[in-house]
Amino acid sequence: MMTAADVLSVLSVLREAGADVVIVGGWGIDALIGAETRGHRDLDLLHREEQEPALLAALTAAGYAQTLDWRPARFVLSHPSGPEIDLHPLRFAPDGSALQSSLDPQEPFRYPAECFVTGTIGGTRVRCISVQQQIEFHQGYEPGPADLHDMARLRAEFGVTTHF
Repeated sequence: MMTAADVLSVLSVLREAGADVVIVGGWGIDALIGAETRGHRDLDLLHREEQEPALLAALTAAGYAQTLDWRPARFVLSHPSGPEIDLHPLRFAPDGSALQSSLDPQEPFRYPAECFVTGTIGGTRVRCISVQQQIEFHQGYEPGPADLHDMARLRAEFGVTTHF
């Protein structure tokens, strides 16, 4: 499992390496809410594509090794003690928006500039994506229990509508 302390440790390692990351997925939702609402098996991070060498060097030095490679869309690093980091490279435009490759080259994931916001994990301010962007990315697939939980938390906390 990935604990809040693990998340903050990873963010510290990456900050020291000069890597700019944004939390998405379950921890991103918990950051928006400001509390850990469930257990997490991994940490999903967006990162600047051009910072990937520094990011990889820092995480490798911290004991992580690549265990999945679906580049250019995403790749996963795992630590021998269990935590996993799911990494998603972004290409930023001058206006602050970004694109992430998908497995379908014709359909990249789009991040409008205004979707990059801040939240809180363990009392620490962190970068994450907005409620609306979280909802957007929780579409087009059959939700699992964690997805159902996360969307229910967003509805309860922010009064939004989700498709499941």
